Amino acid sequence: MEIERFIEQAESKTLEFKSDLSSLGPILKTIIAFANTAGGTLIVGRAPNGELIGVEDVFKAEEKLANAIADSIHPPVFPEIEITTLDGKHLLVVKVAHWRGPFYLKKSGIPNGVYIRLGSTSRPAGAELLAEMQRTVLHSSFDEQSMRELSPQDLELDRAKKIFRQVGRNLDEKKLLSLGILVKAANKIVPSIGGLILFGKQDVRQQFFPDARVSCARFRGDDKTEIVDRHEVEGSVLDAVDAVPKFIMRNTRLSAEISGLRRKNISEYPPIAIREVLINALAHCDYSITGSRIQIAIFNNRLEVQNPGMLPFGFTLEDLKSGVSRVRNRVIVRVFNELDLMEEWGSGYKRIVEACDAGGHPKPEWQELGTTIRVTFYPHTTTVLKSEGQEEIPSAGDLLPRQTAILNTLAIGESLPFRQIMEKLLVCISERSLRYDLALLSNLGYLMSKGKGRAIVWQRIR
Repeated sequence: MEIERFIEQAESKTLEFKSDLSSLGPILKTIIAFANTAGGTLIVGRAPNGELIGVEDVFKAEEKLANAIADSIHPPVFPEIEITTLDGKHLLVVKVAHWRGPFYLKKSGIPNGVYIRLGSTSRPAGAELLAEMQRTVLHSSFDEQSMRELSPQDLELDRAKKIFRQVGRNLDEKKLLSLGILVKAANKIVPSIGGLILFGKQDVRQQFFPDARVSCARFRGDDKTEIVDRHEVEGSVLDAVDAVPKFIMRNTRLSAEISGLRRKNISEYPPIAIREVLINALAHCDYSITGSRIQIAIFNNRLEVQNPGMLPFGFTLEDLKSGVSRVRNRVIVRVFNELDLMEEWGSGYKRIVEACDAGGHPKPEWQELGTTIRVTFYPHTTTVLKSEGQEEIPSAGDLLPRQTAILNTLAIGESLPFRQIMEKLLVCISERSLRYDLALLSNLGYLMSKGKGRAIVWQRIR
Protein backbone atom coordinates (compact mmCIF):
# COMPACT_ATOMS: atom_id res chain seq x y z
CA MET A 1 0.00 0.00 0.00
CA GLU A 2 1.11 3.56 -0.69
CA ILE A 3 0.44 4.67 2.91
CA GLU A 4 2.77 1.97 4.26
CA ARG A 5 5.54 3.29 1.99
CA PHE A 6 5.01 6.83 3.24
CA ILE A 7 4.87 5.88 6.91
CA GLU A 8 8.34 4.30 6.76
CA GLN A 9 9.98 7.37 5.22
CA ALA A 10 11.54 10.35 6.96
CA GLU A 11 10.08 13.82 6.65
CA SER A 12 11.34 15.62 3.56
CA LYS A 13 10.64 18.41 1.11
CA THR A 14 7.47 16.61 0.02
CA LEU A 15 6.42 14.70 3.15
CA GLU A 16 5.41 15.71 6.68
CA PHE A 17 3.69 14.06 9.66
CA LYS A 18 1.47 15.58 12.34
CA SER A 19 0.15 13.89 15.46
CA ASP A 20 -3.27 15.56 15.42
CA LEU A 21 -5.20 18.72 14.51
CA SER A 22 -4.83 20.42 17.88
CA SER A 23 -2.66 23.14 16.31
CA LEU A 24 -3.92 24.08 12.87
CA GLY A 25 -1.44 26.92 12.28
CA PRO A 26 1.61 24.73 11.47
CA ILE A 27 -0.57 22.41 9.37
CA LEU A 28 -1.86 25.29 7.24
CA LYS A 29 1.70 26.61 6.79
CA THR A 30 2.81 23.17 5.60
CA ILE A 31 -0.03 22.95 3.07
CA ILE A 32 0.83 26.44 1.77
CA ALA A 33 4.52 25.52 1.55
CA PHE A 34 3.74 22.32 -0.37
CA ALA A 35 1.50 24.19 -2.82
CA ASN A 36 4.11 26.92 -3.36
CA THR A 37 7.17 24.68 -3.68
CA ALA A 38 6.78 21.25 -5.27
CA GLY A 39 3.65 19.66 -3.85
CA GLY A 40 3.69 17.11 -1.06
CA THR A 41 1.83 14.79 1.30
CA LEU A 42 0.80 15.54 4.89
CA ILE A 43 -0.18 12.60 7.11
CA VAL A 44 -2.09 13.27 10.34
CA GLY A 45 -2.05 10.59 13.03
CA ARG A 46 1.64 9.73 13.28
CA ALA A 47 3.69 10.94 16.24
CA PRO A 48 7.17 12.51 15.81
CA ASN A 49 8.76 9.31 17.18
CA GLY A 50 7.13 7.29 14.38
CA GLU A 51 4.35 5.78 16.51
CA LEU A 52 0.96 5.46 14.83
CA ILE A 53 -1.55 7.07 17.18
CA GLY A 54 -4.40 7.57 14.73
CA VAL A 55 -7.05 10.30 14.55
CA GLU A 56 -10.11 10.18 16.81
CA ASP A 57 -13.49 10.92 15.22
CA VAL A 58 -11.74 10.99 11.84
CA PHE A 59 -14.77 12.23 9.83
CA LYS A 60 -15.19 15.24 12.10
CA ALA A 61 -11.44 15.88 11.88
CA GLU A 62 -11.61 15.73 8.07
CA GLU A 63 -14.40 18.36 8.02
CA LYS A 64 -12.50 20.58 10.47
CA LEU A 65 -9.36 20.50 8.32
CA ALA A 66 -11.24 21.11 5.05
CA ASN A 67 -13.00 24.13 6.56
CA ALA A 68 -9.74 25.55 7.92
CA ILE A 69 -8.08 25.25 4.52
CA ALA A 70 -11.01 26.96 2.77
CA ASP A 71 -11.23 29.77 5.35
CA SER A 72 -7.52 30.46 5.87
CA ILE A 73 -5.63 30.06 2.57
CA HIS A 74 -5.70 32.33 -0.47
CA PRO A 75 -5.91 31.83 -3.40
CA PRO A 76 -8.09 28.78 -2.78
CA VAL A 77 -6.18 25.50 -2.68
CA PHE A 78 -7.91 22.16 -3.14
CA PRO A 79 -5.88 19.28 -1.70
CA GLU A 80 -7.10 15.70 -1.76
CA ILE A 81 -8.04 14.66 1.79
CA GLU A 82 -8.34 10.91 2.23
CA ILE A 83 -9.17 8.74 5.21
CA THR A 84 -7.18 5.52 5.45
CA THR A 85 -6.66 2.83 8.06
CA LEU A 86 -3.38 1.19 9.02
CA ASP A 87 -2.94 -1.29 11.86
CA GLY A 88 -6.41 -0.40 13.08
CA LYS A 89 -5.62 3.35 13.26
CA HIS A 90 -7.45 5.99 11.21
CA LEU A 91 -5.20 8.48 9.43
CA LEU A 92 -5.81 11.63 7.39
CA VAL A 93 -3.74 11.78 4.22
CA VAL A 94 -3.60 15.26 2.64
CA LYS A 95 -2.15 15.34 -0.88
CA VAL A 96 -1.22 18.82 -2.08
CA ALA A 97 -0.33 19.56 -5.70
CA HIS A 98 2.05 22.32 -6.75
CA TRP A 99 0.30 25.33 -8.28
CA ARG A 100 1.58 28.69 -9.38
CA GLY A 101 0.96 30.92 -6.39
CA PRO A 102 1.93 32.50 -4.29
CA PHE A 103 -0.45 30.95 -1.77
CA TYR A 104 -0.57 32.59 1.64
CA LEU A 105 -2.34 32.78 4.98
CA LYS A 106 -5.23 35.23 4.60
CA LYS A 107 -4.70 36.78 8.03
CA SER A 108 -1.03 37.52 7.32
CA GLY A 109 -1.24 38.46 3.65
CA ILE A 110 1.71 38.89 1.28
CA PRO A 111 4.62 38.68 1.98
CA ASN A 112 4.37 37.55 5.63
CA GLY A 113 1.88 34.76 4.98
CA VAL A 114 3.79 33.13 2.12
CA TYR A 115 5.60 29.90 3.05
CA ILE A 116 7.87 27.57 1.10
CA ARG A 117 9.42 24.19 1.78
CA LEU A 118 13.12 24.09 2.60
CA GLY A 119 14.25 20.55 3.37
CA SER A 120 11.77 19.11 5.86
CA THR A 121 10.62 22.47 7.24
CA SER A 122 8.12 25.13 6.17
CA ARG A 123 9.54 28.64 6.31
CA PRO A 124 8.56 32.17 5.29
CA ALA A 125 9.52 32.73 1.67
CA GLY A 126 11.51 35.94 2.13
CA ALA A 127 11.89 38.68 -0.47
CA GLU A 128 14.30 36.87 -2.84
CA LEU A 129 12.34 33.61 -3.05
CA LEU A 130 9.03 35.44 -3.28
CA ALA A 131 10.40 37.40 -6.23
CA GLU A 132 11.48 34.17 -7.93
CA MET A 133 8.05 32.68 -7.31
CA GLN A 134 6.43 35.68 -8.98
CA ARG A 135 8.82 35.40 -11.94
CA THR A 136 7.77 31.76 -12.33
CA VAL A 137 4.13 32.85 -12.56
CA LEU A 138 5.06 35.39 -15.24
CA HIS A 139 7.18 32.85 -17.19
CA SER A 140 10.25 35.07 -16.90
CA SER A 141 13.70 34.49 -15.46
CA PHE A 142 15.95 36.68 -13.35
CA ASP A 143 18.69 36.83 -15.95
CA GLU A 144 16.29 38.13 -18.63
CA GLN A 145 15.68 41.36 -16.73
CA SER A 146 17.13 44.54 -18.18
CA MET A 147 19.95 46.62 -16.70
CA ARG A 148 18.47 50.00 -17.61
CA GLU A 149 21.31 51.95 -16.04
CA LEU A 150 23.86 50.32 -18.38
CA SER A 151 24.62 50.35 -22.10
CA PRO A 152 26.04 47.77 -24.56
CA GLN A 153 29.44 49.44 -24.02
CA ASP A 154 29.46 47.91 -20.52
CA LEU A 155 29.83 44.46 -22.11
CA GLU A 156 32.98 42.95 -23.62
CA LEU A 157 31.23 42.42 -26.96
CA ASP A 158 34.46 41.91 -28.94
CA ARG A 159 35.41 39.08 -26.58
CA ALA A 160 31.91 37.61 -26.84
CA LYS A 161 32.08 37.64 -30.65
CA LYS A 162 35.49 35.94 -30.54
CA ILE A 163 34.13 33.18 -28.29
CA PHE A 164 31.24 32.59 -30.69
CA ARG A 165 33.55 32.53 -33.73
CA GLN A 166 35.54 29.73 -32.05
CA VAL A 167 32.47 27.48 -32.40
CA GLY A 168 31.69 28.70 -35.92
CA ARG A 169 28.89 31.13 -35.06
CA ASN A 170 28.44 34.86 -35.65
CA LEU A 171 27.24 37.22 -32.95
CA ASP A 172 25.66 40.30 -34.50
CA GLU A 173 23.15 42.65 -32.88
CA LYS A 174 20.22 40.53 -34.05
CA LYS A 175 21.76 37.47 -32.39
CA LEU A 176 22.57 39.42 -29.23
CA LEU A 177 18.90 40.34 -28.97
CA SER A 178 17.56 36.87 -29.81
CA LEU A 179 19.75 35.27 -27.15
CA GLY A 180 18.74 37.92 -24.63
CA ILE A 181 22.28 39.20 -24.03
CA LEU A 182 20.88 42.61 -25.03
CA VAL A 183 17.23 43.56 -24.45
CA LYS A 184 15.00 46.44 -25.40
CA ALA A 185 14.04 48.73 -22.54
CA ALA A 186 11.74 51.62 -23.44
CA ASN A 187 13.40 53.29 -26.42
CA LYS A 188 16.92 51.94 -26.02
CA ILE A 189 18.89 48.69 -26.03
CA VAL A 190 20.63 47.67 -22.80
CA PRO A 191 22.35 44.56 -21.37
CA SER A 192 20.31 41.91 -19.60
CA ILE A 193 21.39 40.55 -16.23
CA GLY A 194 22.47 37.33 -17.97
CA GLY A 195 24.44 39.31 -20.55
CA LEU A 196 26.22 41.18 -17.77
CA ILE A 197 27.00 38.01 -15.79
CA LEU A 198 28.47 36.32 -18.88
CA PHE A 199 30.14 39.14 -20.76
CA GLY A 200 30.16 42.22 -18.51
CA LYS A 201 33.33 44.20 -18.06
CA GLN A 202 35.11 43.26 -14.85
CA ASP A 203 34.47 46.50 -12.93
CA VAL A 204 30.80 46.59 -13.95
CA ARG A 205 30.19 42.96 -12.96
CA GLN A 206 31.91 43.58 -9.64
CA GLN A 207 29.64 46.55 -9.01
CA PHE A 208 26.33 44.77 -9.65
CA PHE A 209 27.04 41.04 -9.18
CA PRO A 210 30.23 40.58 -7.14
CA ASP A 211 29.18 37.06 -6.11
CA ALA A 212 28.53 35.78 -9.64
CA ARG A 213 31.77 33.80 -9.65
CA VAL A 214 33.34 30.49 -8.71
CA SER A 215 35.55 29.79 -5.71
CA CYS A 216 37.73 26.67 -5.54
CA ALA A 217 39.50 25.21 -2.51
CA ARG A 218 41.54 22.10 -1.70
CA PHE A 219 41.31 21.14 1.98
CA ARG A 220 43.68 19.00 3.99
CA GLY A 221 41.79 15.98 5.31
CA ASP A 222 38.04 15.43 5.24
CA ASP A 223 36.82 18.77 6.62
CA LYS A 224 37.39 22.49 6.13
CA THR A 225 39.86 22.99 8.97
CA GLU A 226 42.85 23.78 6.75
CA ILE A 227 43.08 25.03 3.17
CA VAL A 228 46.14 23.93 1.21
CA ASP A 229 45.23 25.47 -2.16
CA ARG A 230 42.61 27.91 -3.36
CA HIS A 231 41.64 29.72 -6.52
CA GLU A 232 39.14 32.46 -7.29
CA VAL A 233 38.23 32.24 -10.96
CA GLU A 234 39.11 35.49 -12.70
CA GLY A 235 36.64 36.77 -15.25
CA SER A 236 33.02 35.78 -15.65
CA VAL A 237 31.38 32.46 -14.84
CA LEU A 238 32.04 31.49 -18.47
CA ASP A 239 35.77 31.43 -17.69
CA ALA A 240 35.11 28.85 -14.97
CA VAL A 241 34.32 26.21 -17.62
CA ASP A 242 38.06 25.95 -18.36
CA ALA A 243 39.56 27.20 -15.08
CA VAL A 244 37.81 24.83 -12.66
CA PRO A 245 38.88 21.56 -14.38
CA LYS A 246 42.49 22.80 -14.31
CA PHE A 247 42.25 23.43 -10.56
CA ILE A 248 40.70 20.00 -10.00
CA MET A 249 43.38 18.32 -12.13
CA ARG A 250 46.23 19.79 -10.13
CA ASN A 251 44.62 18.84 -6.83
CA THR A 252 43.47 15.28 -7.51
CA ARG A 253 45.17 11.99 -8.20
CA LEU A 254 45.75 9.67 -11.11
CA SER A 255 46.18 5.93 -10.81
CA ALA A 256 47.22 3.50 -13.52
CA GLU A 257 45.64 0.30 -14.74
CA ILE A 258 47.83 -2.02 -16.84
CA SER A 259 46.02 -4.15 -19.41
CA GLY A 260 48.36 -6.16 -21.61
CA LEU A 261 50.91 -3.74 -23.03
CA ARG A 262 48.75 -0.69 -22.44
CA ARG A 263 48.63 1.65 -19.48
CA LYS A 264 45.33 3.38 -18.72
CA ASN A 265 45.31 6.43 -16.48
CA ILE A 266 42.34 6.65 -14.12
CA SER A 267 41.30 10.03 -12.73
CA GLU A 268 40.31 10.26 -9.09
CA TYR A 269 37.03 11.84 -10.22
CA PRO A 270 35.26 11.52 -13.61
CA PRO A 271 36.20 14.64 -15.63
CA ILE A 272 33.27 14.47 -18.05
CA ALA A 273 30.73 14.12 -15.24
CA ILE A 274 32.32 16.93 -13.23
CA ARG A 275 32.28 19.22 -16.27
CA GLU A 276 28.60 18.45 -16.80
CA VAL A 277 27.77 19.19 -13.15
CA LEU A 278 29.81 22.40 -13.26
CA ILE A 279 28.03 23.66 -16.39
CA ASN A 280 24.66 22.83 -14.84
CA ALA A 281 25.64 24.71 -11.69
CA LEU A 282 26.63 27.76 -13.74
CA ALA A 283 23.45 27.59 -15.80
CA HIS A 284 21.00 26.99 -12.95
CA CYS A 285 22.58 29.00 -10.13
CA ASP A 286 20.24 31.52 -8.49
CA TYR A 287 22.21 34.71 -9.12
CA SER A 288 19.56 36.77 -7.32
CA ILE A 289 20.76 35.44 -3.94
CA THR A 290 23.27 37.87 -2.46
CA GLY A 291 26.31 36.81 -0.46
CA SER A 292 26.74 33.38 -2.03
CA ARG A 293 28.67 31.92 -4.95
CA ILE A 294 29.37 28.62 -6.66
CA GLN A 295 31.92 26.63 -4.65
CA ILE A 296 34.18 23.73 -5.59
CA ALA A 297 35.57 21.95 -2.52
CA ILE A 298 38.06 19.08 -2.71
CA PHE A 299 38.68 16.90 0.34
CA ASN A 300 40.65 13.69 0.79
CA ASN A 301 37.47 11.62 0.55
CA ARG A 302 35.17 13.59 -1.77
CA LEU A 303 34.68 16.50 -4.16
CA GLU A 304 31.71 18.85 -3.79
CA VAL A 305 30.14 21.22 -6.31
CA GLN A 306 27.72 23.57 -4.57
CA ASN A 307 25.64 26.36 -6.06
CA PRO A 308 23.16 28.80 -4.51
CA GLY A 309 19.51 28.28 -5.30
CA MET A 310 16.94 25.68 -4.33
CA LEU A 311 15.42 23.62 -7.12
CA PRO A 312 12.98 25.61 -9.26
CA PHE A 313 9.44 25.77 -7.92
CA GLY A 314 7.46 22.70 -8.92
CA PHE A 315 10.64 20.67 -9.43
CA THR A 316 12.13 17.81 -7.39
CA LEU A 317 15.29 15.70 -7.42
CA GLU A 318 13.18 12.85 -8.78
CA ASP A 319 12.24 15.08 -11.75
CA LEU A 320 15.92 15.84 -12.33
CA LYS A 321 16.86 12.16 -12.39
CA SER A 322 13.98 11.25 -14.69
CA GLY A 323 15.10 13.77 -17.33
CA VAL A 324 12.54 16.53 -16.73
CA SER A 325 14.02 19.95 -17.50
CA ARG A 326 13.27 23.25 -15.77
CA VAL A 327 15.34 26.29 -16.75
CA ARG A 328 16.12 28.98 -14.17
CA ASN A 329 18.35 31.27 -16.28
CA ARG A 330 17.08 31.39 -19.85
CA VAL A 331 19.75 33.75 -21.19
CA ILE A 332 22.66 31.76 -19.77
CA VAL A 333 21.18 28.46 -20.98
CA ARG A 334 20.61 29.86 -24.49
CA VAL A 335 24.22 31.04 -24.66
CA PHE A 336 25.57 27.74 -23.32
CA ASN A 337 23.57 25.88 -25.96
CA GLU A 338 24.91 28.14 -28.71
CA LEU A 339 28.47 27.50 -27.47
CA ASP A 340 27.85 23.73 -27.43
CA LEU A 341 28.40 23.62 -23.67
CA MET A 342 24.98 22.13 -23.05
CA GLU A 343 23.27 19.50 -25.13
CA GLU A 344 19.67 18.39 -25.09
CA TRP A 345 17.82 19.83 -22.09
CA GLY A 346 17.08 17.30 -19.39
CA SER A 347 19.75 14.83 -20.53
CA GLY A 348 22.50 16.04 -18.16
CA TYR A 349 21.82 13.57 -15.35
CA LYS A 350 21.86 10.65 -17.79
CA ARG A 351 25.21 11.75 -19.25
CA ILE A 352 26.69 12.15 -15.77
CA VAL A 353 25.66 8.64 -14.73
CA GLU A 354 26.90 7.17 -18.03
CA ALA A 355 30.29 8.91 -17.62
CA CYS A 356 30.65 7.50 -14.09
CA ASP A 357 29.68 3.99 -15.18
CA ALA A 358 32.10 4.10 -18.12
CA GLY A 359 35.05 4.94 -15.89
CA GLY A 360 34.08 2.74 -12.95
CA HIS A 361 33.49 5.78 -10.72
CA PRO A 362 30.85 5.87 -7.97
CA LYS A 363 27.69 7.75 -8.92
CA PRO A 364 27.53 11.25 -7.39
CA GLU A 365 25.03 12.20 -4.72
CA TRP A 366 22.60 15.13 -5.16
CA GLN A 367 21.32 17.02 -2.13
CA GLU A 368 19.02 20.00 -1.74
CA LEU A 369 20.24 21.77 1.39
CA GLY A 370 17.94 24.69 2.09
CA THR A 371 18.61 27.22 -0.64
CA THR A 372 21.65 25.42 -2.07
CA ILE A 373 22.21 22.38 -4.28
CA ARG A 374 25.23 20.18 -3.60
CA VAL A 375 26.58 17.41 -5.80
CA THR A 376 29.13 15.16 -4.09
CA PHE A 377 31.56 12.95 -6.01
CA TYR A 378 33.45 10.12 -4.33
CA PRO A 379 36.91 8.96 -5.52
CA HIS A 380 37.61 6.02 -7.77
CA THR A 381 38.56 3.04 -5.60
CA THR A 382 42.02 2.82 -7.18
CA THR A 383 42.87 6.38 -6.09
CA VAL A 384 41.62 6.33 -2.49
CA LEU A 385 44.18 7.66 0.00
CA LYS A 386 45.69 5.01 2.26
CA SER A 387 44.71 5.13 5.91
CA GLU A 388 47.03 6.70 8.44
CA GLY A 389 49.40 4.21 10.04
CA GLN A 390 50.05 2.16 6.92
CA GLU A 391 53.76 1.91 6.20
CA GLU A 392 53.53 1.61 2.41
CA ILE A 393 54.99 4.69 0.74
CA PRO A 394 52.82 6.02 -2.10
CA SER A 395 54.25 5.64 -5.58
CA ALA A 396 54.66 8.61 -7.88
CA GLY A 397 51.39 7.59 -9.54
CA ASP A 398 49.55 8.25 -6.26
CA LEU A 399 50.74 11.87 -6.00
CA LEU A 400 48.78 14.90 -7.09
CA PRO A 401 49.86 16.21 -10.52
CA ARG A 402 51.25 19.36 -8.95
CA GLN A 403 53.31 17.28 -6.49
CA THR A 404 54.74 15.26 -9.36
CA ALA A 405 55.60 18.57 -11.06
CA ILE A 406 57.51 19.64 -7.94
CA LEU A 407 59.55 16.42 -7.99
CA ASN A 408 60.32 16.98 -11.68
CA THR A 409 62.09 20.26 -10.87
CA LEU A 410 64.78 18.24 -9.07
CA ALA A 411 67.04 15.42 -10.20
CA ILE A 412 67.70 12.73 -7.61
CA GLY A 413 70.41 14.05 -5.32
CA GLU A 414 69.91 17.67 -6.45
CA SER A 415 69.17 20.42 -3.90
CA LEU A 416 67.34 23.71 -4.49
CA PRO A 417 65.99 26.48 -2.23
CA PHE A 418 62.29 27.23 -2.08
CA ARG A 419 62.42 30.26 -4.40
CA GLN A 420 64.20 28.42 -7.21
CA ILE A 421 61.74 25.53 -7.03
CA MET A 422 58.93 28.07 -7.30
CA GLU A 423 60.54 29.65 -10.37
CA LYS A 424 61.16 26.31 -12.13
CA LEU A 425 57.64 24.98 -11.66
CA LEU A 426 55.65 24.57 -14.86
CA VAL A 427 52.34 24.67 -12.98
CA CYS A 428 50.90 27.66 -11.15
CA ILE A 429 50.42 27.13 -7.41
CA SER A 430 50.49 29.43 -4.41
CA GLU A 431 53.49 29.71 -2.09
CA ARG A 432 51.36 28.28 0.70
CA SER A 433 50.51 25.21 -1.39
CA LEU A 434 54.17 24.72 -2.35
CA ARG A 435 55.29 24.82 1.30
CA TYR A 436 52.59 22.28 2.19
CA ASP A 437 53.60 19.97 -0.68
CA LEU A 438 57.32 20.16 0.12
CA ALA A 439 56.61 19.14 3.70
CA LEU A 440 54.33 16.33 2.51
CA LEU A 441 56.91 15.03 0.01
CA SER A 442 59.48 15.09 2.78
CA ASN A 443 57.19 13.04 5.04
CA LEU A 444 56.65 10.55 2.20
CA GLY A 445 60.37 10.06 1.75
CA TYR A 446 60.83 11.82 -1.61
CA LEU A 447 62.63 14.90 -0.27
CA MET A 448 64.69 15.96 2.70
CA SER A 449 65.38 19.48 3.96
CA LYS A 450 68.82 20.80 4.88
CA GLY A 451 69.71 23.96 6.76
CA LYS A 452 67.64 26.37 8.83
CA GLY A 453 65.50 29.44 8.25
CA ARG A 454 66.01 31.11 4.89
CA ALA A 455 69.02 28.88 4.17
CA ILE A 456 66.86 25.73 3.89
CA VAL A 457 67.28 23.74 0.66
CA TRP A 458 65.24 20.77 -0.47
CA GLN A 459 67.03 17.68 -1.77
CA ARG A 460 65.37 14.94 -3.77
CA ILE A 461 66.39 11.57 -2.39
CA ARG A 462 64.29 9.22 -4.55
